[in-house]
Amino acid sequence: MTRLSVNINKIATLRNARGGNNPDVLRVAQDCERFGAQGITVHPRPDERHIRRQDVRDLKPLITTEFNIEGNPEPQFVDLVLATRPTQVTLVPDSHEQLTSNHGWDTRANLAFLTDVSARFHEAGIRVSIFIDADEQMADYARRAGADRVELYTEPYAAAYAADRETAIAPFVRTAEAVRQLGLGLNAGHDLSLQNLAYFHERIPWTDEVSIGHALICDALYLGLEETIRRYLAQLQ
Repeated sequence: MTRLSVNINKIATLRNARGGNNPDVLRVAQDCERFGAQGITVHPRPDERHIRRQDVRDLKPLITTEFNIEGNPEPQFVDLVLATRPTQVTLVPDSHEQLTSNHGWDTRANLAFLTDVSARFHEAGIRVSIFIDADEQMADYARRAGADRVELYTEPYAAAYAADRETAIAPFVRTAEAVRQLGLGLNAGHDLSLQNLAYFHERIPWTDEVSIGHALICDALYLGLEETIRRYLAQLQ
């Protein structure tokens, strides 16, 4: 079964825009679980423009499903992850200036660095996922770095889906098959939505987890959070 992990960064963005604690990030995370989500994802960035480091600490004892913390493994991020010990850490090569994630790791060029970071997280009992583009070689070097899983950066699939979904999914199927042959777990995320998720899952049903935030929260503005999560879960059946 492919698990749905809800990225709650956008809830924190809305809270931070006004100050105070409305909406309540902790309550929304618990509600997502109550409505059927099988995981919660956060992506704390150095400027804390959405999820704050204190949010991460406060969420850890409340999450009853899987807790996934993603981000660039700079020293401050590494310390936060080791202090909170989530189920999974997803390593993402974000720069400070990036609005959102827009590419995966060059795992070959960064092999030594990723190997060292992965080992530190494994020592703490944390599952390691490395964010990559749809590229079989990047998956192979993620395995060499010690990753337990890779997360496929799916924005190129989402962008090309409407024009030609078969062409859009092809490199992701090839990479997913290579990932399976390498013995790695498989996650996916970025711009997956109610429009394109079902086909992605149909073609790559062995995906372990999808992490969805922006589209899901946008849908919830119209459908409500509970109904939105129900619909996303239905795409994974």
